[in-house]
Amino acid sequence: MTMIEKHDANTGGRDFLVGDIHGQYDLLMAAMARVEFDKTRDRLFSVGDLIDRGAQSFDCLSLPFEPWFFGVRGNHEMLAHDALIGDGAPGDDWLKHELWMNNGGIWALSENLKEVKVILGEALRYLPYARELRVAGKRIGIVHAEPPGDWQLLELEDHPAGRERLVWGRSRIKEGDATPVASIDAVVVGHTIVGATTTLGNVHYIDTGAFVTGNLTLIDAREVLG
Repeated sequence: MTMIEKHDANTGGRDFLVGDIHGQYDLLMAAMARVEFDKTRDRLFSVGDLIDRGAQSFDCLSLPFEPWFFGVRGNHEMLAHDALIGDGAPGDDWLKHELWMNNGGIWALSENLKEVKVILGEALRYLPYARELRVAGKRIGIVHAEPPGDWQLLELEDHPAGRERLVWGRSRIKEGDATPVASIDAVVVGHTIVGATTTLGNVHYIDTGAFVTGNLTLIDAREVLG
């Protein structure tokens, strides 16, 4: 799996950023309709957590296959991976399954688990740990939870601890750390629910808890460039 995928500027359309979807497929479609999203020209970049907690998680699991959709993997994709595919110690399967169920994976019990496993495995091929896109002559980075202090380090952190921070980390927002991430103009993340989009330094938090609040944040990428 590639740690990061990079995208040139979209010269024919617009780029949008969306917070944690968590199985709220209808909310996503409604948000896209409000901005008159053109699937032939526009691009949608997701901060991850497409699945779990929401009843339409199976529909959301197919989003990575859409040519206009570009996501990163979140901790819920990885919870599902560990439960269904796994690569850990033998005997941990039951614990990993229970952890996933207790964190919103119960939707999968209404689906064919073998099919979910296959689609998840394929979807993860389209969900790197990070993305970078060019907008208005600047660079925007995307990870699910927490970026490194210097964006350049990301490609050097392809090890378990580094990957875990990208999908699970919360130290920056817990500490109110407004130190800008170096070597990048802006970074957009999800993972931690905020009442409204929040900025610390050049890191923008856009998970507004769609599965609880019904508020799915979808913004034009230019908005995070100030």
